[in-house]
Amino acid sequence: MKQVADRVNNLEIPKTISMTIKARELAAQGKDVISLSLGEPDFDTPDFIKNAANKGMEENYTHYMPVKGFSDLREAISKKFKRDNNLDYSPDQIVVSTGAKQTISNVLLSLVNPGDEVIIPAPYWVSYLEQTKLADGKSIIIETSIENNFKITPAQLKSAMTDKTKLMIFSTPNNPSGAIYNQEELDALAEVIATKKDFYVICDEIYELINYTGVISSLAKNLKVTDQVITVNGLSKGFAMTGWRLGYMGAPKWIADACDKIQSQFTSGTSSISQRAAIAAVEADPSEVSYMVNAFRERRDIVTSGLNAIPGFNVIVPEGAFYIFPHVQEVIDKSHLKDDMELAEYILENAYVASVPGSAFGLDGYIRFSYAAKAAVLEEAVSRISKCIEELLSK
Repeated sequence: MKQVADRVNNLEIPKTISMTIKARELAAQGKDVISLSLGEPDFDTPDFIKNAANKGMEENYTHYMPVKGFSDLREAISKKFKRDNNLDYSPDQIVVSTGAKQTISNVLLSLVNPGDEVIIPAPYWVSYLEQTKLADGKSIIIETSIENNFKITPAQLKSAMTDKTKLMIFSTPNNPSGAIYNQEELDALAEVIATKKDFYVICDEIYELINYTGVISSLAKNLKVTDQVITVNGLSKGFAMTGWRLGYMGAPKWIADACDKIQSQFTSGTSSISQRAAIAAVEADPSEVSYMVNAFRERRDIVTSGLNAIPGFNVIVPEGAFYIFPHVQEVIDKSHLKDDMELAEYILENAYVASVPGSAFGLDGYIRFSYAAKAAVLEEAVSRISKCIEELLSK
């Protein structure tokens, strides 16, 4: 009898992936599918970064590398943290990994023992829950809603904490809602975090550069909790480098050392060529990619206004990332559909627009659309969705 390990059976395939598979199946049948399900910038990696990678190959950076990352890259990341975030992480507090996803996995495996509780505010990125399972942790979900702009309060955090609480994972800017915690809100959470010194927080800032507020905030800036925060970032979103697979973290040295040890048994070091490219990216002034941010802002406005005009769609303007997360429970209640998954499938099968149900991110009654697509494509998608919902509610 062939049987995989229980840990495999306990994992769920992300609905972001399953919806993409369904969209591809329809496209293979000749349907004109607009995919707004995956979170990938539609821009190409900037030339100055590709040139740095080419230079790395010419200089024969093609051999094994330090597990933590090349020292000059970690030095560049240290300076980036100081320049952009006013955070003081020395190079030996930084670990470079094969994507921010591996970074988060490293931290969970380094800190969580079986039965430890991991607080995860919803909506959350789909992998937080499954990675916690792999670390034998217990996920404690704090729900938010569109009414509070998808942010938890200090009171909610305090209520969720127990003597078994070990970690919290959250993202700002948030995937899927686009919400951003400002520094005042992070400082208020820090007051609660500081009351439990064996409680640590993974602050996922992968969407840092895709920020429409003009202000960058970081939990680790609060000196009361600096030693309790692991700041995670990477290049995939802000520099359109999804295929390069490079993420990094700044953390207390003992946590960085633990992650170094864990990573040494999985991937060892991140691709040497990606690391050479990464130096150019993190040393660059963020204005180098402002053209992407400006384009995303314009697209956000197209999708926000378009979806808000659809009866039953309640939308707030996201402050960052490139997702829109409308509340659609009214449409579900008025239709013959039972939940957000069925609504997402209905839109895919009838409007040929792929999305992801909010339940994938821990909140029922919502749908996530990515607006990482050309403006004309987004306008067509909104038009299709509008007609589809109108027909659905007229039945």
